Amino acid sequence: MAEGENRNRVVALDVGTVRIGVAASDPTGTFAQGVTVLAASEGWQDELAGIVLRYRASKLLVGMPRRTGGDEGPEAVQMRRVAALLSERFEGLEI
Repeated sequence: MAEGENRNRVVALDVGTVRIGVAASDPTGTFAQGVTVLAASEGWQDELAGIVLRYRASKLLVGMPRRTGGDEGPEAVQMRRVAALLSERFEGLEI
């Protein structure tokens, strides 16, 4: 990375039980577009590590599902677990 270059890229995840949608932002962290879909099976975090490196991401964003009324259901509890696991795996990134 060039001296003074910001690492503002965000890699965003839409985690499902079968697939995980992955998007990456532009270098300013303003716009994002889908980059791939991962299988939600063993090894997806290894694939994610490669994506984080490729895009030089400084943040991982995990989609937080909410119910129609705005409250959190069991899916949100699972996403908090996923975020905790990612926090352990990617210590240098903001989750």
